[in-house]
Amino acid sequence: MDTLTSLADGFAIAITWQNLSLALLGCLLGTIMGALPGLGPSNGVAILIPLAFTLGLGATPSLILLTSVYYGAMYGGRISSILLNIPGDEPAMMTCLDGYPMAQKGMAGEALSLSGIASFVGSFLATWGLILLAPQLVKIALLFGPAEYFALFTLAFATLGGVSSTNQAKSAFAAALGLGLAMIGVDTQTGVPRLTFGEVHLYDGIDFLVAIVGLFALSEVFIFLEHRHGESDAAHRKIVIGRLWPPLSMIRQSFGAMLRASGLGFLAGVLPGAGASLGAFLSYSVEKKVSDRNGTFGKGDPRGVAAPEAGNNAAAGGALVPMLALGVPGSGTTAVLLAVLLSLNITPGPLLFTRNPDVVWGLIAALFIANIMLLALNIPMVGLFTRVLMVPPRILMPVVAMVSFVGIYGISGSSFDLLVMVGFGVMGWALRKLDVPLVPIILGTLLGNAMESNMRRAITISDGDWSALVASPLSIALWAIALAGFVLPIVVGKLVKTRMLGARRTEQAEEMDVTD
Repeated sequence: MDTLTSLADGFAIAITWQNLSLALLGCLLGTIMGALPGLGPSNGVAILIPLAFTLGLGATPSLILLTSVYYGAMYGGRISSILLNIPGDEPAMMTCLDGYPMAQKGMAGEALSLSGIASFVGSFLATWGLILLAPQLVKIALLFGPAEYFALFTLAFATLGGVSSTNQAKSAFAAALGLGLAMIGVDTQTGVPRLTFGEVHLYDGIDFLVAIVGLFALSEVFIFLEHRHGESDAAHRKIVIGRLWPPLSMIRQSFGAMLRASGLGFLAGVLPGAGASLGAFLSYSVEKKVSDRNGTFGKGDPRGVAAPEAGNNAAAGGALVPMLALGVPGSGTTAVLLAVLLSLNITPGPLLFTRNPDVVWGLIAALFIANIMLLALNIPMVGLFTRVLMVPPRILMPVVAMVSFVGIYGISGSSFDLLVMVGFGVMGWALRKLDVPLVPIILGTLLGNAMESNMRRAITISDGDWSALVASPLSIALWAIALAGFVLPIVVGKLVKTRMLGARRTEQAEEMDVTD
């Protein structure tokens, strides 16, 4: 009953003209950014952080705008996957397997609408999961001491590479680099400057937002400058949408797949670091084993579109659970949202639900509103969103650069921060060339100081005994999960990549046979 009362209070906060307008704006911008190949939710949220701060929005409105962008980008990622066989982001890779064959059969509109319905089901059920699970997780989190929090942060670093990482060693390097960046500034315990090289501007450390916008948004601009591809791939292709609304028989056939995928995706999202990529892969793989009796998966089966879309959107909702309840992001995009909360002087974790209930429940209510808006927008406006694919990058990328520079300068008013942002942009470009994941760097920058202070506190309490870090059953369990989470993706990740590539190659071979 308390939960429903809190949710009602959240709707009272969310249903204002300002918040509804921000949710609508976030849904539109998120869908557009998700549709553009290469941007995805992490980049989309990072690009719009300066806008939220430049507008002078408070905590709840900022989160409503950015989480609407997050959900919108998860919806939008399916558009280029289905129409062009080009995933808008990594979770949308599995949608290509059956979405593009449906488009080739003249069923692009039906596939897009079905994926929109599946995304709504996954997100809606995941939001209820967030409501039910997060307060329970808070009760467990109140048992955590410094040693347990240190183990929890280690678990987040160990698992954040996930199946999306091509190499766990590169993920470990990225995490170490992030932790190194977090050490910059004056040591809070001794007052001694560390790694500042005499630069006064670095005494307060590196601003999370400067690092995030540089690594994600500016690096995308630098990659464009390197390749100088003036036109998008869609500009030279004729996009035929066809019938917009799928028949009721197709929705009924796919509804079971949506429910199963929502459960799997939510669980994948709740696990720190697993994220939407694992949710989409698990959902598609399980549904193929359950439903593919006639060998139709990979050839345009609607259930092969519904399952990964419900799975990756449910994972997006699930990833908010550990971020809000424990202060540990469940995905790359929630790591960016965590930085926004910290910049607003709001600390996610067990006390968030008691100290800032307006922020939490206003956000949760806004998620319901954003889901309904996205469903209402995505089906009738499919034709408009597909035209976004024809926007040349030579127009898009200067806009991204302008928003980044104006936004960061508007936040800090410091030209030094602009130089740091450019430095992070160059670093992000170089790391992406080397296939080093960027999310562990952001996580290290965000959590490094908290991780260090919890370790120091645990060692001080135990009078210098390092075994205190593994003294409790809870901390031992967290260390064991961290070890398993680091080792398993080395095996599972190769299997996932092999299956994805195998499915794509089979599909391309069949296309060549048909052409011949």
